[in-house]
Amino acid sequence: MIIDTNVTLSRWPFRRLPGDETPDLVARLRARGITQAWAGSFDGLLHRDTGGVNARLADECRRHGAGILIPFGSVNPKLPDWREDLRRCEEEYEMRGIRLHPNYHGYGLNDPEFAQLLEAAEARKLIVQVAVSMEDARTQHPLLRVPLVDPGPLLSRAPGVPVVLLNWWSALRGPKLAPLAALSNVFFDIATVEGIEGIARLVEPIPVERILFGSNAPLFTLDAALLKMRESGLPEERTVRIFEANARQLLTRQ
Repeated sequence: MIIDTNVTLSRWPFRRLPGDETPDLVARLRARGITQAWAGSFDGLLHRDTGGVNARLADECRRHGAGILIPFGSVNPKLPDWREDLRRCEEEYEMRGIRLHPNYHGYGLNDPEFAQLLEAAEARKLIVQVAVSMEDARTQHPLLRVPLVDPGPLLSRAPGVPVVLLNWWSALRGPKLAPLAALSNVFFDIATVEGIEGIARLVEPIPVERILFGSNAPLFTLDAALLKMRESGLPEERTVRIFEANARQLLTRQ
């Protein structure tokens, strides 16, 4: 069994992608043994009507998810009605978490609005995913250069709520990673991890209990994440943790 903590529905704004129709993406997930996928929405990056974004996401997961898709709503704390968006995610759509895009929404993790959002999410027992990036800087549209999110301010936030960093590899190479890896409530997906036996080397600075399988599909090919796991040669117990057990425990602790 495999839980993919990083997939996205709807259309990437800059090009069509294989799997950007929800039934097609679900079929691809099933064919590769994915039993559950935490799904955000590409619409959450640029659409200001986040209420509409989340309503469509919940509907897509319900109509086409086939029991696989778990919706993670978009919340932008720079918008005046973000608390209502958060309430609807938890109360109306019964979402287990939210996915944030600070670099697309114009704030940093040191902004007071982010701290308020963490507190509100913790009160509602929601998982908070932070997308540090979405794509390689070399493929970004020249009129929309989006910087990496700096995860460093999480060190001073000491969040009680679980925070999952998605697509973080480019922002946390070298000595920047160890201090965040020491925080018990910060988790890391594998979607952008690079290098031979990259996942095997990842368990040295990060406790294996806080590494999650994530593909960033359909923006990235799903097979790439699966190949990273296969070629790393991890013991079965660690493989099961990354593929499924860690994500399942994260859901049940909420």
